[in-house]
Order: sequence, then structure tokens, then C-alpha cells
Amino acid sequence: MNSAKKKQFALTTPLYYVNDLPHIGSAYTTIAADAIARFYRAQGYDVLLITGTDEHGQKIQRTAERLGRSPQDHCDQIAAGFADLWAKLEIHYDRFSRTTASAHAAIVKQFFERVWQQGDIYLGQQQGWYCVECEEFKEERDLLENHHCNVHINRQAEWRDEQNYFFRLSRYQQRLREHFEQQPEFIQPPSRRNEVLAFLERGLQDFSISRVNLDWGFPVPEDPKHTLYVWFDALLGYVTALLEPGDEPTLENALQRWWPINLHLIGKDILRFHTLYWPAMLMSAGLPLPGQVFGHGFLTKDGLKMGKSLGNTLDPIALVERYGADAVRYYFLKEIEFGRDGDFNEQRFINILNADLADNLGNLLNRTLKMAVKYCHGQVPLIDLDSLGEDHPLQILGKSAGVWAAKHYQSLAFSQACEVALSLVRAGNKFVDEQAPWTLYKKGEQESVNRVIYAVLESVRLAAHLLSPIIPNISTEIYRQLGYDLKFNLQGIVAGGAPNIDLSQWGSLQGGQVLGTPQPVFQKIELLEPAAL
Repeated sequence: MNSAKKKQFALTTPLYYVNDLPHIGSAYTTIAADAIARFYRAQGYDVLLITGTDEHGQKIQRTAERLGRSPQDHCDQIAAGFADLWAKLEIHYDRFSRTTASAHAAIVKQFFERVWQQGDIYLGQQQGWYCVECEEFKEERDLLENHHCNVHINRQAEWRDEQNYFFRLSRYQQRLREHFEQQPEFIQPPSRRNEVLAFLERGLQDFSISRVNLDWGFPVPEDPKHTLYVWFDALLGYVTALLEPGDEPTLENALQRWWPINLHLIGKDILRFHTLYWPAMLMSAGLPLPGQVFGHGFLTKDGLKMGKSLGNTLDPIALVERYGADAVRYYFLKEIEFGRDGDFNEQRFINILNADLADNLGNLLNRTLKMAVKYCHGQVPLIDLDSLGEDHPLQILGKSAGVWAAKHYQSLAFSQACEVALSLVRAGNKFVDEQAPWTLYKKGEQESVNRVIYAVLESVRLAAHLLSPIIPNISTEIYRQLGYDLKFNLQGIVAGGAPNIDLSQWGSLQGGQVLGTPQPVFQKIELLEPAAL
């Protein structure tokens, strides 16, 4: 990731196409982006998280017509659906970019003029198979039988023969190759990088950036009979989002603080647009490139590709309403290695949540708090940390946990970050069983009891802190029961009188602190009946 800005981090989700309400894939990307943003905020960075909607193109126009709406009304309704789901999932974005915004029109026009002046846009004849669903011309070798789209396999591509404006992508093939060599982290994970390099070696072809006979979009500045193609328009939504409220919509204003963006987080289906088209367009306009593009994998349900035609879609709104935001966030980021394809199975979903959040994390907190009430007057025991000894198993784990979790978050290895926290929890449960503080108390060994209770409570606290980018509500509740008056809010931590110490460090739990009332932080769940998800 881009480290040039030590205390500033800007990241984006895709600008989601508003053909339909958000699906679980969109939610997956945005949950991950929110977790990254929360992590960097907790590290003291100024963070800008951009999400939004891509609202132009023929598919939108046709969908609106089919539903009896104007294109703008359709876009307004679907964009509101995205914003509503993000709120349900505890996603706190800083900017919601919409490509129908008037400020965006000004940015697109200015960017187009820069590229036009470079001689990188020309009028040519486009002939080939066009997928309306992808909003993209397809090469013959990429199509399935009977010219069906290789992505939307139930949709047959349409033959087009029309004049379009083109961007000279071929001119940037060598510069792109050099950039990928000089910046090996630019495309991640490595499997995605290899895909792009293989595509690059096939030879880049200029791509169409306009359409004719289409009203829903921005007219080409030099030739209003043509409408700008959605990808040329949509990618610039990332730039428009950088404008500060009230700023005049100019490229100069948009680029002055947050550009270049540190991270574009996308699904692998739009990898080529973000790793070849977008960097080449920026090169043409004389702008620095983003720090990294990370393309995650696809999601399946019960081992099968999801789709309406198969009747096995997964409704993210129904899922979060049934199980809660933290449960959904935790499963998808912990159980699926980010960057690889992953599967949702409802029984496995329940088993993972019950085991990790109820039986391990929640149970350790609950049993230890009850012992603290009984043996330590309901307070965090006052101990000398040095008295734990250098070979104390929880302290050994705890002292390195923050560093390891940070490395995993920085590399988007969410499942490994979760594993660091869970290792503390598992070790804590084992330590309690081995040390048996109830026996020590009966023997009158109060100082030993205090050391055991403190070490375990501190392990739970640190685990909650490390998991807070993923399960902010549960982490907040754990902290509350540990006697803190704070909240893991959109700034990472904290509201309400948090101590001025680094909570990612082992030993931050304050001795003498009055503990809250023990109660379950995650209620075990059962699959009572098949859910309509």
C-alpha cells in the first residue's frame, strides 16, 4: 500500500451499478472497506472512505423503462437502497459518489479535455459483440457458445456496428508494463496480478469510450451526438468524491488533498478496468496512479454460483436483519480468505459464530467477570505487570498481538487478524482452566488470583480491540463490561472519556477500574427453519 502519506489514507469501494438493489457481493466489498477504514482510523490516520453508485448507461435506461420509471428516479431509488444497507451493516463511509451529480459532470468534462489534448481520443468504427449487462464489447475468443457473455451466461451479446470515440490504450502498454514491474504491489493479490500480466501480454487494444443513440449519460464534449461510455465516466467518480463540500468542481480542487488514492478495493470481475483502463487514462491526463488495486474473489452459496435464475441468491438485508451486523461482518471477513473465492452456508455460518463469538470470546469474558465480582470486589485487580514474569503465556502472546494484527490488516488478511485475536481468547480459556483461580482463592492466595484474573481480562480486552474493525458493536460491549465508557465509533475508538493510552498494547487495562455487569455479548443462535436469505 502507498506509504507516502504517513497519516492519511484514502480508499474506495467500486461505484456500484444501479441496475438492481445491492447483492451480497457488494456488501462483502464494502464490509471489508469499512474494516480497513476503521483500522487506519484507530492508528491515528485521517481516513477517507469512498463508496457510491455508477448511474449511467444503456442497461440503466432499459431497466428504468421496463419498470416504468425515469432513469433518474430509478437511480435515486437504488442509490437509497445501497445507503440503507450500509447503515444496517454499520458501514461509515465519508463520501457517497453518484455519477449523476452535477459536480461529476464538470470533472468528467475537464478530464476528457486533458486526454483529448494529448491526442489519446479519436473517432473510429466499432464493430463487434456487445454485452449490455457488462456495458462492454467482447472479443470473439471470450464469448461462449452462440455468442453468450462469459460473465452473464444467460445473456446473448448483441452485434454492433457503429462509430465510437476510442481511447488509445495501446499507446500505454509499455508504460503499464513498466509500472507493474516497478510497483509489484500495485495489483494484489498475486493471483490477480498474474491475470492482468497475462492479459497485457496478449496485447492491449484501444477501447471505445462513447455510444450513439443513448440519452442517459454525459455528451462527449467535442461531439454531443455521442454519449460517454460508462467506464470512462464512472471511474472518474472516485475523483469527484475527493471534492470538499462547497468547493468549485474543478480537477485542481478535487486532487489537492487526497489524491492519489491509496487503495481501490474491487471484485475480480472488474479487475481489467481498474488495472489497465484506469491507470492508462490517468497517465494520459498526467496524474499520479493510485497506490494499490486489490481484487477479491467471488462468493458462492452452498457451493453453487449465486443467481436469480438458479433461485439461490443471498439477500444481504435479510441476512443482517436475521443475525445482526457484527455476525455478518465477522463471518465473511474471518471465514473467507480475502482475495480467494468463498462460500456461504447458513449452518456453517451459525457454527462459526457460536464457536468463536459465544463459546470462546463471550464465554471467557463472562466467566472471568463473574470471578472478578466474587474474588476481586468487581474491580480490575491491581497488580504489578512485572510480577507476571517474562514467561507468562498470555503476556507473551499479548505483547506481539497488536503488531501481528496490524500487519495482517495492512495486507488485508482479515482472517489472519481474527486468528491473532482468537489465539489470545483460546489461550485465556486454557489458562483459566489450568490455573483454577477458584482453588487459589480457597487457599487464600489472593495475589495469585489477582494475577490470573488481570491477565485473562486483559487478553479479552486486547482481543476485543483487535477485532473492533470487524465487530465494532461486540467490541464496544466488551469494553463496557470491562468498565470503559467508550464506543468503537467511526473514528475507530472512542467516545466518552477513554484513557490517553495505546489500547493496542498489552497491559493497558487499568487496575482498580470498576467492572460492568457480566452478561452475554453474543447470544448463541440456532437454525430453527430454513431462512429466506
